[in-house]
Amino acid sequence: MQCSSVPTAFKAFPLARLLIIRQACSKLFIGGLSHDTNEPVLKEAFEQHGEIIEVKVICDHRSGKSKGYGFVQFMSEKSASTALEELNGQLLDGRKICVFYANKDG
Repeated sequence: MQCSSVPTAFKAFPLARLLIIRQACSKLFIGGLSHDTNEPVLKEAFEQHGEIIEVKVICDHRSGKSKGYGFVQFMSEKSASTALEELNGQLLDGRKICVFYANKDG
């Protein structure tokens, strides 16, 4: 499965291309989060599927409350894929979440 288009400039640099594709395939967008869901809660829900590099819940800069979405980046594509399959449509903090690849062209 191809997760992302790679800019032509990176075709000359295989390592850079590999890193871009790997990041695109291992980073997930999580939508439908409760406004009470924070990063430790999100990490706990996803870490059962593999080693996590970063968890980020996007918050309003004025109120500090969650905007209802965030990102989880895994160390491996396989972990991200498993998490997507297992957690998409599941309940987290009383809300049904949607999970997608973050950088996938749609």
